[in-house]
Amino acid sequence: MGIPDDPDGQYPEVVAAGSLAAALQAVAAESGPLFPVTASEGNMLGRATVPSTVPHRNPLAINAYVWKRHWHIRGEEAFQDMELIGGDTADLAEIAKAARAWHTGAALAEIRACVPFVHLSGRFEVADDDPVQLTASEWQHMRTEASEADWPEYQALIEAAYAEPALRALYPFTSHWTLRFSTSTRPYLTTLPPCLSAPRGGGRYTVSAHFMGEVTAETSTADEAVATVMRQLPGGLGPVTLGAAPGST
Repeated sequence: MGIPDDPDGQYPEVVAAGSLAAALQAVAAESGPLFPVTASEGNMLGRATVPSTVPHRNPLAINAYVWKRHWHIRGEEAFQDMELIGGDTADLAEIAKAARAWHTGAALAEIRACVPFVHLSGRFEVADDDPVQLTASEWQHMRTEASEADWPEYQALIEAAYAEPALRALYPFTSHWTLRFSTSTRPYLTTLPPCLSAPRGGGRYTVSAHFMGEVTAETSTADEAVATVMRQLPGGLGPVTLGAAPGST
């Protein structure tokens, strides 16, 4: 993404303003209170960020596409840098509305309600970085993502794993759509060995000892795959912890 220049003339108002930040502020002034916008020094026409008054949010990132007139937004939570909202549109006024809502601390559902192009990742905000709540948020994201993936076998796998309390208590993540588990949150995961993969359009679910490692079981259903993983989980797993760097406080 990004437009170091605008050879096809897709962003005339940005070029005229001298930066995406300036163009965004000009549009925002037409519809409500202004908010701070920072231009990217490396790509002033194509990138900008908008800070939030909410401390557990990263600045909203706004990027222009090169091949068509569209801007993309990404709003992250601050502890793990995971996406809370995303989306793209050709309407800079809609970008301004989303940016203002993000800056002022509007709830995620409120942002989506007033700016229809915004997509919610399924994660919810955890102001105090509680690891149990971060884990619950990540499960909500996984279930949302699976429901939107047009891959019923994968959705069945996520739902079967979520239905098992011992797995639901672990932090979930994926590597190339392989479901894995950790005893700590991001950014520093403490991974457990079992990995689960779903078939596409038929085939069998697989359980592996490690990521991309030896397949230890194949099953016909997601429930059977989850049951196999349960038998392989080590005992004595405590509550999920924050994934802080070793030695950090």
